[in-house]
Amino acid sequence: MKNSILKSIFFLTLLFFTSNTASAQKTNQKAVIKTFLHCDHCKECETCGLKFKTEMLKIKGVKMYELDDKAMTFTIYYNPKKTTLQAIKEGIAKLGYDADEVKATAEGIASLDGCCKA
Repeated sequence: MKNSILKSIFFLTLLFFTSNTASAQKTNQKAVIKTFLHCDHCKECETCGLKFKTEMLKIKGVKMYELDDKAMTFTIYYNPKKTTLQAIKEGIAKLGYDADEVKATAEGIASLDGCCKA
């Protein structure tokens, strides 16, 4: 009897932690944002490449990103409880890059290397 109660408690505890982990994983969302790169080496550029590595993850709620320089898209993984897709696009625009319908800011463009500007 005691053994059966312990098994039940163990099973319920395991079930509780598994369901919490699964629900936590579902909170992140994925979005593909179209951009425009003016050069063919932005990811490797000393200024722009470093900016991608450091500043993209500083945008609130962004968990991970991928830049596809051939397709000119950002794939963004973010937590919608901490930010909105519009706020992410505005953050990308402040870095000097278009993000779908949100155009790069003048300050962001000014911070880019000469080869990466229009």
